[in-house]
Amino acid sequence: MKIVVPIKRVIDHNVRVRPTADGTGVDSASVKMAINPFCEIALEEAVRLKERGLASEVLVVTIGTAAAQEQLRGALAVGADRALLIETERALEPLAVARTLARIVEEERPGLALLGKQAIDSDDNQVGQMLAALLGWPQATFASALELEGAKARVTREVDGGMVTLELALPAVVTADLRLNEPRYARLPDIMKAKKKPIERRALEEMALDLPAQTEVLAVETPTPRQRGVILDSVDALIDKLRNVEKVIP
Repeated sequence: MKIVVPIKRVIDHNVRVRPTADGTGVDSASVKMAINPFCEIALEEAVRLKERGLASEVLVVTIGTAAAQEQLRGALAVGADRALLIETERALEPLAVARTLARIVEEERPGLALLGKQAIDSDDNQVGQMLAALLGWPQATFASALELEGAKARVTREVDGGMVTLELALPAVVTADLRLNEPRYARLPDIMKAKKKPIERRALEEMALDLPAQTEVLAVETPTPRQRGVILDSVDALIDKLRNVEKVIP
């Protein structure tokens, strides 16, 4: 069985993001880029399934500029078999990403599409669900455990009241949560080998997809700094401050 793992190139989670000088977006110049952490978890799970003999091939896919080859090679270094870059300078919205991935899935015919539940830059949490709807496949989101048994997948997910286990007929779409696994570090020999592996490249425009923009970014601003809190000696002092200083209670 083949597993397709879409990944996204994002600013490293340890970097403090800043808006561009003109306020039209986030400044990504000269900052460290990385694979989205949730995508790393999905990739790790796919590689583990292959190592257990439950998958024959792991295909990692990303949509972006030529610079995203760095993240694809990182995925190859930890165990992906093939890498595909859909090249575009556009910043695609979730539905456009899902439509592009649906075309790839239809061509590759995998038994499982395994994604991170969301990307840390936009936090939309939409692509996995949209991809399942476009393909007409069953889906399980926020997976904290995944088991494959023949033509079925058993997925455990956390909900407010505890844990829920779902059984899905394959092919299916599964999105990974933090507790699914802990991604491995790539070994130096594997990193060197990954540098020599080919990366398939396709232009997004050649796929003849209708991907109109549906939203417009008006401005990106740094959040207003929070005011420092104060410690009061008693409940009476708190009530007095709220009533006479802050004037939030009568």
